[in-house]
Amino acid sequence: MSIAAPALPLYAKSFKVDFGTASWVLVVNQLGGLMSTMPTGYCIDRWGGRKMVLAGPILTGIASLLMAFAHSYPELLAYRFLEGWAMQMWMLGRLEMITAAGGNRRGTQITGMFGMDSAGRLMGPAVGGFVAAAFGLRAPFILYGIAAIVAILPSFLLVWDEKPAQAPAEQRIDAIQVRAKGGHWWTVYTNLLTFPIVMLLSGQFLASMTRGSLFGGTLDLYAVYEYGVGPETVGLLAAAGAAIGLPLTFMSGRIMDRFGRRATIVPGFSLLSLGLVVMSMSAYGHWPFGGYVGSFLFARVAMSTVSGNMQVVGSDVAPPDARGAFFGLWGMVRNIGSFLSPATFAFIAEGLGFGSSFALLSAMALGTAIIMGSQIKATERRRKLAVAVA
Repeated sequence: MSIAAPALPLYAKSFKVDFGTASWVLVVNQLGGLMSTMPTGYCIDRWGGRKMVLAGPILTGIASLLMAFAHSYPELLAYRFLEGWAMQMWMLGRLEMITAAGGNRRGTQITGMFGMDSAGRLMGPAVGGFVAAAFGLRAPFILYGIAAIVAILPSFLLVWDEKPAQAPAEQRIDAIQVRAKGGHWWTVYTNLLTFPIVMLLSGQFLASMTRGSLFGGTLDLYAVYEYGVGPETVGLLAAAGAAIGLPLTFMSGRIMDRFGRRATIVPGFSLLSLGLVVMSMSAYGHWPFGGYVGSFLFARVAMSTVSGNMQVVGSDVAPPDARGAFFGLWGMVRNIGSFLSPATFAFIAEGLGFGSSFALLSAMALGTAIIMGSQIKATERRRKLAVAVA
């Protein structure tokens, strides 16, 4: 995914559009992912997650190849929207397959999946930048398209029964009965929205609002506008944060599998809240750049401990007879939070300053720790009771 990232801003600019118009190349991609969640969930329940895992990269590859040969800016935006849609298919399909396979290592598997994504994002920009410099701005999109299509080859080897005849005992007893009574699709979601699920979705929303501003370039813009740093410094900071946090991402899944989901989610989001308090202090106090770097790396390390953790919790509570619908709803809430977060950060920064923006993110991270800690405890208690009854 990150192979085309270095070329994308310059490619958008080559269509002779202003900065505001060029920013839509990022917005429409997020919109594509957001709008894909519910339809993808329906398709997963109808045809299975494996088909989404196969179809997602194919559509991504086609969209990227079409981007390479776009003749106008609106055409480029249409292909970016399709790419965002297809990538969401791939993400939700993978989550459903891991959940459907069952087992007690979902924490390791899901956080490992996110960790490998992060590792790829470390390598991709360097490759894409070199290819763009050597062969032109369109070349990285061609390489991206080919790589995406090649990525489906291992998926053809993943052959198992995605819909077992009988779910594990604790899931059978604890599952939400969501089969539509009269064929109405909204009945599924009406039955899904019990109080515990609504609370977990609220935690997911706050987590996405917290992290949405910490990814996607918001902190890069802050460093550029507040400290006047250049692109090489921005890239070095991002790479350093990712490299330091990557081992923690892999480790967090093993901890969750051994000691429970709260063992990383509560401390991780609490540490992230503390790190954002320090970033707020650095903004209010106009600390030198070195102070900001320290607070930035603190926050990135804390984020790495919870990367993929919310998806692990989602796999725990997803009802076996409507996993696709649940993951579609879960993904929609996550994407809405990620989509709103940068705009909220910028709006508050314009009116009250960057320190207030970081303070709000800190409060959201702490709220996530409180909600998820209490609700995961209740979920674990219900599951143990269900197993005892079985």
